[in-house]
Amino acid sequence: MKTKRTASVLGIVAAGALVLSACGSDNNTPTGSGNNSGAPAPTATAPVECGGKKALQAEGSSAQKGAMEAFSAAYRAKCADQQLSYTPSGSGAGIKQFNGGIVDIGGSDSALSKDKGEVDAAAQRCQGNPAWNLPLVFGPVAVPYKLDGVTDLTLTPEVAAKIFSGAVTKWNDPAIAGINSGATLPDKPITVIYRGGESGTTDNFQKYLKAASKGAWTKDAGKVFNGGVGQGAEGSAGVADAVAAGDGAIGYVEWSYAQDKNLTSAKIDSGSGAVELTAESAAKAIASAKIKGEGNDLVVDLDALYASNTAGAYPLVLTTYEIVCSKGYDADTAKAVKAFLTVAATDGQATLADAGYVPLPNEFQAKLLTAVGAIA
Repeated sequence: MKTKRTASVLGIVAAGALVLSACGSDNNTPTGSGNNSGAPAPTATAPVECGGKKALQAEGSSAQKGAMEAFSAAYRAKCADQQLSYTPSGSGAGIKQFNGGIVDIGGSDSALSKDKGEVDAAAQRCQGNPAWNLPLVFGPVAVPYKLDGVTDLTLTPEVAAKIFSGAVTKWNDPAIAGINSGATLPDKPITVIYRGGESGTTDNFQKYLKAASKGAWTKDAGKVFNGGVGQGAEGSAGVADAVAAGDGAIGYVEWSYAQDKNLTSAKIDSGSGAVELTAESAAKAIASAKIKGEGNDLVVDLDALYASNTAGAYPLVLTTYEIVCSKGYDADTAKAVKAFLTVAATDGQATLADAGYVPLPNEFQAKLLTAVGAIA
């Protein structure tokens, strides 16, 4: 059953939590939110030293627009007369504005790139100090389908890769039937629905297929769908609508959109048994994620996350970072940035689950609070 957002959520855009798309993430908004309860809420608390800069500015991925609204509301409640304004202009713009010193915090669905010169530019902006990538917003991607008479479907990453690349074209193909014993699968064509145009969701989904499918995905990743099969749809809402409208359809979409349309989503068996997408199973994947950044630069190893087979974990989870200076802010800005991020990692988590987010697992919350506390 769906739950309605309360007034305290202040109009959170559930889709924004999950799009996690690169430089031009979409702004489609589902009309309702699903009940994503089940993930254990983070338990740590931390002292918040309010004060410093009155009005922080942040900009970046529209993926986290809803999360930042929730965090900003919690920040205002904790620190009277202080606020953070967030502009959801896309990840590329967020990095550019942060590196240019225009905003205090950048939001991006991908960590700063050394190859693109972003790491060096950020260090220059931070007065010669490194910038840190802090993963504060997580959200899973569902693989929804519509198939009359089939309400329980399991896919392995290999079979998913074959479906989305056109190597498997019928629902009763032995590759699907072999992992769904007891299911009556129709002799019906599979209609793949993908995001038309450029999409960070597409990029991350294809990265998942490449990392997890043991070579079955022979296509590239990237923001344009490279499967060479199926029908494109406009935005996440378009994908959800197309799957809902067509018997035999399957797609990939942010979890909130699948819930909004009451779509059935496939379970994923990464090698340790079929796992249903729930807030709890997504949180378990996040809790076991590895960090490849150094020290308090908490860059998530997505390849390892996507290829993991932790029992009970749903690994198709996307990450959005807050990019901040480790040092180099003026004293007032540093104080306010630390206060905002501390609130976001603690009180700000309270309203996220019902909006399609995965609240921070304790393991990640602890790492983030350590990093935030080290900002100077």
